[in-house]
Amino acid sequence: MPARRRLLVLSAALALAFAAPAAAYQLQPGIGFVAVTGSTVGAELILEDAQHQQLASGNADSFGSFIFRDLTQGGSYFVTETGGSTTSFTVLRFEDHPAPAFYQSQTLVEGLNYIQMRDGTLLAAMVRAPLNLHITPGTTYPTVIEYSGYAAADPDNPQPSTAIAQALGYATVGVNMRGSGCSGGVLDLFDYPTTADGYDVVEAVAAQSWVQDNQVGMVGISFPGISQIFVAGAQPPHLEAVAPFSVIADIYRAPGFPGGIFNNGFSQTWLQERADDAQPAPAGGQAWAITRVNNGDATCLANQTLRLQTQDPVAFTEAHPYYTPPLMDQRSPINWISKIQVPMLLSGAFQDEQTGPGFAPMLASLPKSRDVKVLMMNGVHSSPLEPEGLYEWIAFLDIFVGKHKPDPTRVNLFASIIYDSILGSGTPTPPMPPNRFAGAVGQFDGRAIYEAQPTFRVLMENGAGTSTAGLPAPRFEIGVRRWPPPHAKKTKYYLGSGGTLSPKRENPGGIDTYNPDPTARPMQTLPGQGQSDSWEIMPAYDWRSLVAGTGVAYVTPPLDGDVVLVGPGSADLWLRTSASDTDLQVTLTEVRPDGLEAYVQSGWLRASHRKLDPTKRQSPLEPIQSHLESDAAPMPPGLFQLVRVPLMASAHAFRAGSRIRISIEAPGGDRTRWAFDTFLTNGTVVNEIAHTPDMPSRVVLPVIRHPVVPAGLAPCPGLRGQPCRTYVAASNGG
Repeated sequence: MPARRRLLVLSAALALAFAAPAAAYQLQPGIGFVAVTGSTVGAELILEDAQHQQLASGNADSFGSFIFRDLTQGGSYFVTETGGSTTSFTVLRFEDHPAPAFYQSQTLVEGLNYIQMRDGTLLAAMVRAPLNLHITPGTTYPTVIEYSGYAAADPDNPQPSTAIAQALGYATVGVNMRGSGCSGGVLDLFDYPTTADGYDVVEAVAAQSWVQDNQVGMVGISFPGISQIFVAGAQPPHLEAVAPFSVIADIYRAPGFPGGIFNNGFSQTWLQERADDAQPAPAGGQAWAITRVNNGDATCLANQTLRLQTQDPVAFTEAHPYYTPPLMDQRSPINWISKIQVPMLLSGAFQDEQTGPGFAPMLASLPKSRDVKVLMMNGVHSSPLEPEGLYEWIAFLDIFVGKHKPDPTRVNLFASIIYDSILGSGTPTPPMPPNRFAGAVGQFDGRAIYEAQPTFRVLMENGAGTSTAGLPAPRFEIGVRRWPPPHAKKTKYYLGSGGTLSPKRENPGGIDTYNPDPTARPMQTLPGQGQSDSWEIMPAYDWRSLVAGTGVAYVTPPLDGDVVLVGPGSADLWLRTSASDTDLQVTLTEVRPDGLEAYVQSGWLRASHRKLDPTKRQSPLEPIQSHLESDAAPMPPGLFQLVRVPLMASAHAFRAGSRIRISIEAPGGDRTRWAFDTFLTNGTVVNEIAHTPDMPSRVVLPVIRHPVVPAGLAPCPGLRGQPCRTYVAASNGG
């Protein structure tokens, strides 16, 4: 039987299982929506306001379900099934939390459970005792929650953070977000109901008799890392601490639409995976949910009734190519992080091939507290779990959740298993860092040591700290008290003739021309390969030089001394184009005295999105575009226009004798998994960059003064997340 036919048959079977008489349909009011279930298949459903004015209508799907969205929180409405009854309801409000008794009435046991949310939705939750132990009456354990739309509640396959925490002596609860796995409801990424669910999960788990101090922490990398920021920002009273790793700040700017250009590489793939996960089991969805349904889990089956109402996340995202505040403000962690009132350890890598360095813009909004710390490094999506980050994470959990002396060394017993999984089987186990808590007397002494460190620790030259190039280990680190670093000098380098880059403006200067062509190089530097290939110690990057005429580049003379950059930057370009719009990529690299070139960072901008956001504080180092549709404007024909391209945050030491280089080209060709829907150019567009006294194109970089830098060049390749190639000058000389 063809796959589509099997899907239709299974959907029909589910529809029969969930069918109910017309008069027996149910309404489930939620935060900003109402779900109709148990209606007659195909029946028309009508939504009316409190004055019985029709607002919307729709037809029940093959499960007898329908959802009305975007309702006013706290508003009163009516739903009528044509030929049936009319029912009134009131939409829930985000700030209306259930009484403590609601959470205390729920009992969770070891194994798979279903936790009830405030709107009645049941979320699948897998409870595990610490490794080799069991949850028994009278025993309590420090407990952490991993909450995401991945297979967090899969009974047979704990997520990485869950597995490590369990092995370290923590009870764990893996919870699937609504609309995923065996959980009920509809998946709508990072919306108010999902955040409210996280609040309810924390409170329900913390109410259990086996949870130490009735307080819980949260853990997770990527999706479950991002979810922590929303949940902690909602301030559930029994949340103890959060450790979000490899996260984003803004759902639009990175990784969704870098510079206003849709990321049809990783972002599109990830969104499609979420759509696939949201399919109703057993016809589709996550593998573990299919197994549960086939093995007779009636609750998991019943929780699939709304799945056909899931909006296609790819189509939804592509339908909003501009920043849309009503949709995106609530879904962006940068608008939640300042509300967090518990200890937090945040970590991210500047060359992250999935989420990118998009976490950095929200670091200025961090709560000002000694128990809030950030660990950053050059590297990839998994780099926060490399030894320095793993030790920091364990110490953090021990102090703030376990409430005992921190001892990260106990992970050493199974570190080889962790890094075989991350780096690839047969790879040497990276060296574990010194235990700076060895002399601590107890929890409070350990906490004092932890809180005395700088707010921001920047690990430098990760991958160059051992004799094995690429093996995770930093060469040195820099401590910073605020972000962006307040002592970073805003250093200007001006573009010049012959591809020069100089601290002085050029006179009389000139104009350089190129034809941007995204097909001239492979879009991705690890095309067609799995995500984990980016995590290997020596990935087989296909990082090619610019093809003649398709880009321009500018390079400084050899540096007299070391130049260390920490933070974001800006490429301020005077641009003229033959088209009404064009897409720009600016790439920062180090040209070394040995003839090799190392990747550092990139930035992107669709020229029509060039208007800066007047509501944001603009900096010479950090331009912030509004990306509003009302601010979009074509390039003026025949005229040069100042276009500020944000260079995403990075940290890199340029050695004496090396040269700083920037290149300007079509988006693509420099990152492993990101790709760009850069339909605005095909090699026929003519872009011109001016560098004259009146139009002084420049790059502004954040230079840290007088850091202690180890002598000698880092291996190339070898730095985590930073490919290396032989330097080839661009056609304009740079």
